Amino acid sequence: MSIRKVTVLGAGSWGTALAMQMARCGTEVKLWGRDTSLMVQMKGARENTRYLPGAAFPDKLQVEPDWDAALDGTKTILVSVPSHSFREILSRLAAYFEGSHDLEIAWATKGLELSTGLLPHQVVKQVLPNCKRYAVLSGPTFAREVGQDLPTAITLAASDVEFAEQLAACLSTPSFRAYTSNDITGVEVGGAVKNVLAVGAGLSDGLGFGANARVAFITRGLMEMQRFGMAMGAKAETFMGLAGMGDLVLTCTDNQSRNRRMGLALAAGKTIKEAEAEIQQVVEGVQAAKAVYEQSERLGIDLPIIKQVYRVVIDGVDPREAVKELLDRATGSEI
Repeated sequence: MSIRKVTVLGAGSWGTALAMQMARCGTEVKLWGRDTSLMVQMKGARENTRYLPGAAFPDKLQVEPDWDAALDGTKTILVSVPSHSFREILSRLAAYFEGSHDLEIAWATKGLELSTGLLPHQVVKQVLPNCKRYAVLSGPTFAREVGQDLPTAITLAASDVEFAEQLAACLSTPSFRAYTSNDITGVEVGGAVKNVLAVGAGLSDGLGFGANARVAFITRGLMEMQRFGMAMGAKAETFMGLAGMGDLVLTCTDNQSRNRRMGLALAAGKTIKEAEAEIQQVVEGVQAAKAVYEQSERLGIDLPIIKQVYRVVIDGVDPREAVKELLDRATGSEI
C-alpha cells in the first residue's frame, strides 16, 4: 500500500525541500512550521522566500499554518526540525495522536539529544512507544539543490522493509534517488558526526592549512565517525555509503554547508554568535560537538578530532592551539 498523504513538520530549508520533493511524486503534502507569519507568507507566495527563494511549490504541496489542520487526516509524519526541538515536536504528536498505533513517523533531524546523548530513534521510542513504523532520512544533500530539482541521492533507514520502500517510492523521481537501509543507528550517527567534522574542516581551511590537510582531516574524521558509530551499535559498512562518507565529504568541502561556514568564521576570529548571525540559520555542529564528545567520554572512545572541535566551540580554545595539539599527537597505525 502506497503512502498518499504526508504532513511535514518543520518549514526550514530542508523540511520545505523534502515537502516539495514528495509533492513532485504526486503525494499530497501539508507543510507546517512554528513561525506563523512565515507560513502565511509562504501560503500566499507559493514558495519559501526566506530559505528557498525562487523554488515554486508543486501543486500537491499545501502550506498549513494551523497545527491541528496540518495533522488532520494524516497518519504519516515527516519531522524536519533542529535536534534541540525534536523531543518537543514528538511530545506534541504524542498528545495529538493519544497513543495511536497507526502513526508512522520519519525524520530528517540530525544530531544527538544534548541532555541525554540519545539518538533520534531512541527519543522516538521514549515519547511514542506505540509507534512501530519509523524511519530516518539522511545523506549528502543541500536543500537548495533539492528545491531546484537537481540530481540527489539519500539513504533511508527504517524499522521495517515495507515502510522503507514506501517512503522511498514517495520521494523518488528521475532526479532524486532514495536508497534503503536497516541500519537506523548508523545513518543517524553519520548525520550527527559529520556536522561536527564539517566545523573542523572549516577551521582547517580558514587557517590556511590547504588541501592536503583537508583530505587528511576528512579521512581521519571518517575513521572517528565509524569508531563512534560501531560503539553505538551501528554497522561499519554504513559509513562507507551516502549517510557516512558521502555526507561527510559534501559538508566538509562545499560552502553551502552552514557547519563548514561556522568553522571558517571562527578561524577568522569571529565569535559563535557573530557567525550564527551571519549564517542566519541553526548550525547543528556546535551543539552536536558537545553531545558527541560527551557521549564518547561515556563510552570511553578516543576521538581526537571531535575533541579538538569541542574545545574550540564549547571551551573557547584558540583554533590554532587545538590544531597544534592534534599535530603533536604520537604517530601510530592507520587502522
